[in-house]
Amino acid sequence: MNPLDMKVVDFNAEYLGIPRLSLMENAGRALAYEISNINSNITIGAKVVIFTGSGGNGGDGFVAARHLLNMGFKVKLVLLTHPSKINSKESIQNWYVLENMRPYLSDLEIEICMDSSQIDSGLLDSDENILVDAILGTGIKGDIREPFRSAICLINNSNSPVVSVDVPSGMDPLNGEINDISVEAEYTVSFHRAKTGLKESSSDTIGKLIVCDIGIPKEAEIFLGAGDLLRLNSRDSNAHKGANGRLLIVGGSKEYTGAPALAGLAAISAGADLVTIICPDSAAIPIKSYSPDLIVKNLPGDYINSEMMETILELSKKVDCVLVGCGAGDKEETKIALNVLAKKLGELKKPLVMDADALKLVDKELVKNQDNLIITPHMGEFKAFFQEESPIILFDIKEKISAFQSISQQINGTILLKGKLDMIFNGKKFRLNKTGSPGMTVGGTGDCLAGLVAALYSQDHSAWDSACLGAFINGRAGELAQNKWGNNFTASKMIEFLSEAMKYDF
Repeated sequence: MNPLDMKVVDFNAEYLGIPRLSLMENAGRALAYEISNINSNITIGAKVVIFTGSGGNGGDGFVAARHLLNMGFKVKLVLLTHPSKINSKESIQNWYVLENMRPYLSDLEIEICMDSSQIDSGLLDSDENILVDAILGTGIKGDIREPFRSAICLINNSNSPVVSVDVPSGMDPLNGEINDISVEAEYTVSFHRAKTGLKESSSDTIGKLIVCDIGIPKEAEIFLGAGDLLRLNSRDSNAHKGANGRLLIVGGSKEYTGAPALAGLAAISAGADLVTIICPDSAAIPIKSYSPDLIVKNLPGDYINSEMMETILELSKKVDCVLVGCGAGDKEETKIALNVLAKKLGELKKPLVMDADALKLVDKELVKNQDNLIITPHMGEFKAFFQEESPIILFDIKEKISAFQSISQQINGTILLKGKLDMIFNGKKFRLNKTGSPGMTVGGTGDCLAGLVAALYSQDHSAWDSACLGAFINGRAGELAQNKWGNNFTASKMIEFLSEAMKYDF
């Protein structure tokens, strides 16, 4: 598991109701147990020296220190920063626990070393010590600075057994590379799942790998949660207009003007820099009236038709993503046009989101090989697109997932199946989303979702992440709208909460 995925799962477990403080407690206890059992020569009463940094890795070390003391070990904890610099609230709490215990425990020593001059062999009483590396973990960036570098050198020059927490400090947890210097561990104790870098790294660096269960349920990986918001791309302060997403929406018709407007407004609220709606003349004025933030380009006709294709394709080449279908209607001329458009966009390898009427009109065979395709159907649209005539009525969630996963393998794209429980598939993996509220049955919330997903896709998120994040954020906006207005709100009111739904206090 890569470091970002692990961080996401960590916060998703909390979102499910398991406090991160509990996970740190479980990790520290598991670490202490493994330390006490690493070697038959290690006996109760031996001294364990734990080097800790300022992050969550250090917090695991604090907890392990407490449990080792309870087991009868002597512990020296070497904090390589000022206590005020500890940056994880769970780590801070566990630091205070040790500080409160300190006056009453002769077997606990705490050394605070903020300078390399304080790092010397005097920190290690003898070669009988067990050394624990809880310094940097998965948060490493760039070269190793002092006093961490000196601490790593001291550890490596010792003859004592060395246990690293999660990953050896100095090793890139993503790819196993060592840019500068790294702890050379005899044992590496990782949590939940081994980090990807541990599989790539030399055994000389990680030693024996031990992976401990710390109580993170598998549902934290299956259900979308607040942790997934960590996948949102940050904005470059030097970016220019359009750098954060250019989106083209192809939709609207004489009868349906609200759908493309809602999709466009949702896309803007989700951070897309420029949103252009291309529509028939008959829909242009109503769509323009929704907001001055929307760029509307109208072409002759009451419905999307083949004569518009040349202009649409030229505009498509200038944007990052195209959303097709919102309010397009079901006329034969529109069906012909959208099939041509979908095929041409596939040839251009243009990121494409299809929703609503496009799912009823576009032939699946034309887009089945497009891995840059996202479709966002409700159940009726899903059955129409895949031409599933028989009802799919399964009450067991695992059977339902299996059935939809099997059907989804007919295309290479990503499917976001909307419902009380959203399901996201791509033929290889799936995620589930529980966010949402009863008020979201009002018309237009699906258009908001399509615009949101397309906006994310236009901002360099993968098709998979765009669909997953879109489902979670849209549902969360619905929950926030319900908190303010109850179940009686409109899709345009829900859009007001999209920006807030994309935030989380990590």
